[in-house]
Amino acid sequence: MIDHPGSRTAGRASRDDLEASLAELRATAGDPAHGILGPRSIAWRLGGDLAVFVGGGRAALLQLAHPFVAQAISDHSRTRADVAGRFQRTFRNVFAMAFGDLDDAFEAARRVHAIHARIHGVLPVAVGAYAANTPYHANDIDSLRWVHATLVDTVVVVRERLAGPLDARERDAFVREQNRFARLFAIPSAVLPRDWSDHRAYMRDMVAGDRLAVSPHAREMAAFLFGDGRVPLGRVVASITAELLPPRLVREFELARRPAVARVALAAFGAMSRALPGALTALPAHRDARRRLVGKPPSRIAAWTERQLFGLARQTAGAPARGPSGSSSGRARSA
Repeated sequence: MIDHPGSRTAGRASRDDLEASLAELRATAGDPAHGILGPRSIAWRLGGDLAVFVGGGRAALLQLAHPFVAQAISDHSRTRADVAGRFQRTFRNVFAMAFGDLDDAFEAARRVHAIHARIHGVLPVAVGAYAANTPYHANDIDSLRWVHATLVDTVVVVRERLAGPLDARERDAFVREQNRFARLFAIPSAVLPRDWSDHRAYMRDMVAGDRLAVSPHAREMAAFLFGDGRVPLGRVVASITAELLPPRLVREFELARRPAVARVALAAFGAMSRALPGALTALPAHRDARRRLVGKPPSRIAAWTERQLFGLARQTAGAPARGPSGSSSGRARSA
């Protein structure tokens, strides 16, 4: 049984906690070349193609709705100065964890933990349930748990919106697989959901409660990510995000709802993803992972696709063209 969603989970994930978590994952892993999930996992199937980017705005805003996350980004992130580079560094680590071999996944986990260890501060003003001067730390278990839950939830919401309801057994299995991913952040097993029902109960209570509250920092970052309403692509992404977010957060983020735009865009993307072969819609890291497992080198097409994706992130925000463009190897090279 997971902790009651309204309670605080005391504690912070230490480096020793991480190493113990990684040792547990190694002991329960199959072929190390398959990493923590592997090619037969539901996670590779549901979260292994470009559809995951349809939910990027939703996941980002769910995370920003947690005051600790929003303040940490405001105090420590270079996203405004380097949108494409920041997205690349983040996703390379995430993709190394999801699609890399076991050593790649563990290397990325240690790198992310070390970055998080430097990110801490205090809330300057009261927000939601949190008083002014409440300390935050990026390795706080509560914050890590929420960020992980937003990713799990968004993959399922987007997949069901584009392709119809998943079987209940698939949802439960996906949640349990993703608990392995959560262990790469040293999130304790005791606070992770047993199944989809547990996960949804946690999400409902978080959205309904006062531990989520959209701060001015969060609202400003959301506006920036969607191009402040000036960029056509940003308006489309904002419309999709408003369609997929819980209504309460749409109001708090002050998003303009354009249901017709969102539904047309989602229908078009769904039709395209169903019509195109999987080789064309696979995430670059997913495609390269499958090539690695049969002894093939990374794909040049995958590297090109990755550059286009991070270029789209820059265009959505209307930001200047900055940031590196490297390849999509399963091994993340920068933090």
